[in-house]
Amino acid sequence: MRIFTVLFALLSATVLVAQDPGDNFFAQWNIHDIRFQFSQPGFWDSLTVNYTLDQYMSATVTIDGVTYAQSGVKYKGNSSYNNPGNKKPFRIDLAEYVNDQAHDGLKKLVLNNGFKDPTFLREKIMLDFLNEHGIAAPRCGFARLYINNEFRGLYTVVEDVNKTFLSDRFDNKSGNLFKGDPHGSLTWKGADQNLYAGDYELKTNETTNNWSDLVRFLDVLNHVPSPQLVDSLPKYMNVDRWLDYWAAHNLFVNLDSYIGSGHNYFIYHNDDTGQFEWITWDVNEAFGNFQMNIPLNNLKVLPFGFIPSPATQRPMMNRLWSESYWKQALANHLCTLLADFSNSKLDARIDSLANLIRQDVYSDNFKTYSNAQFEQNLTQDISVGVPGSPGGGSVAGLKPFISARRTSLLQQLSGYGCLGTDTQEQPGQATLAIYPNPVSGSQFFIMAPNQPTAVQVFSADGRQMSTHRWSWENNQIVVDLPEALPPGIYTASVLFENGMRHQGKIAIL
Repeated sequence: MRIFTVLFALLSATVLVAQDPGDNFFAQWNIHDIRFQFSQPGFWDSLTVNYTLDQYMSATVTIDGVTYAQSGVKYKGNSSYNNPGNKKPFRIDLAEYVNDQAHDGLKKLVLNNGFKDPTFLREKIMLDFLNEHGIAAPRCGFARLYINNEFRGLYTVVEDVNKTFLSDRFDNKSGNLFKGDPHGSLTWKGADQNLYAGDYELKTNETTNNWSDLVRFLDVLNHVPSPQLVDSLPKYMNVDRWLDYWAAHNLFVNLDSYIGSGHNYFIYHNDDTGQFEWITWDVNEAFGNFQMNIPLNNLKVLPFGFIPSPATQRPMMNRLWSESYWKQALANHLCTLLADFSNSKLDARIDSLANLIRQDVYSDNFKTYSNAQFEQNLTQDISVGVPGSPGGGSVAGLKPFISARRTSLLQQLSGYGCLGTDTQEQPGQATLAIYPNPVSGSQFFIMAPNQPTAVQVFSADGRQMSTHRWSWENNQIVVDLPEALPPGIYTASVLFENGMRHQGKIAIL
C-alpha cells in the first residue's frame, strides 16, 4: 500500500522505510533519461505497422543509466498518435520478453507527447493534485526520450494502471479491472456480457472472462428506483470515491473522461470490499482543453452539475444528480478540493515545474507548440491553429484558468454551504468543521477544541432557530434538532469564552 511501513532496527538505531513500486522513480521533481535502442532495420516503419497490430517491438531500453535488454516498446494513443507531428506517444513493457524485468518495481510505463498542451504541465499538475488528495490516479513525471541516440523530445512519463498499481492502491489485485473504452457510458444493454465487449476492455482475469460483476453493477445503477438507490448503490460501487472522481474532473474541467466523452477511466472490483473503485486515466487535456464545442469562457464557469447531453447516457451522473442527498455530497467534495485549488497554492508549483522543464522544452524540436507559446500559456490564454479545425482554437492559460474556475465554483457552491478559504469573515470569526453535512436526520456534530458558551442556528434570512439542544463531549459539539427544520441552508454559530465566534454553513435535507 502507499502507506509506508517503518521498521526500527534496535541494535543499529537505523530506520528502514519499506518502498512501494515506483516510489523512488516518482519521488522527486526531476527529469528522467529514457533511451530506446532498436536493432531492426527500418524500425520506424515497423513501429507504425505494430501500432496497427497493437504489438510490441523488441528494443533495449535504458532508464537513468540502467539497461534492460529485450524490452517491449510500441506506439500508443488515439488522437495523441494521430496528430500530424512526428512526436508519437509510447508504451514500455520491460517484462514483455523477460519475465519480471522491472525498473524500481515498475514493469510498464507510458510516455505521453503533450500534443495539445503548450505548457507540458497539465497532466503533471492534475495527477499530482489527485494523488495528494487520495484520489486513485497514476503518478506522473518527466522524461527526455532518445531513440537510437537521437533526442526525440520531452515527454511526461506516467505510471501504468495494472496489477502492480492495484496492489499498491487497494492491497489486492485479483479482482476484475475494466477500462471504460471506447464507449464506457455505464448504460444498460442487457444481461449478456457480450453486449458490452465493444464498450469496455477487461484488463485482468482475461482467461476467465467473467463480466457478471460489471453486469450486476450496471443493472443496479440503471434499474433500482431512485428512493432505494441511496442504499443499494454503495453495495456495488464506492460512491464516495466516485464523488471524488466526479468533483476532481469537474474542477479541472477534464472532459475527456467519463464526465464528458464517456471514456478514459478504469473501474476495479475490489475483492476486499466487493465494491467497484474509480481510477483516473489520461488527463492530458485537463484545464478545459477537451472542449466538446463549448467556448473556453463557458468551460471556465462550467456548472458543477454539468452532464453531457443526452444525460441518460451518463447514468452514474444523471441518477445521482437527481437526488438532493448526492447533489449536496458532490458539492461537499468539490468544496474540500477547492481549499487547495487556488493561485496562492498552485502558482508557485507551476513556476517551479516550468523552471524544471524549460531547457528541455526549448531543446525539443518535435513539440507541437513554440517556445513563446510555452511561456505565454503559463499565464494567459492563447489561440492556436485555425478555430474549428482539429487542434485549433483557444487554449486556457494555467494560472488564469485556476482563478476563473475557483471564483465560479465558489459562487455556484455558496448555496450548498461552501464558504471557501477566500471568504471574508468578520473580525473574531472563523469557519466551523461540521459533519455530516448535509444533515438528513435530527443530529449533527461540530468540531470544537474548547467548550462553547452558546450554540445558535440561523436560517438563511437571519432568523434564529430555537428548536435545538446542544451538548459538548469529546471535543465536539452535539447538536440535536428535536423539531424538523424545513430543508435549506442554515448557519451554525458557536461562541466561546474568549469572545471568538465560529460559524459554518450547513444543509438540512
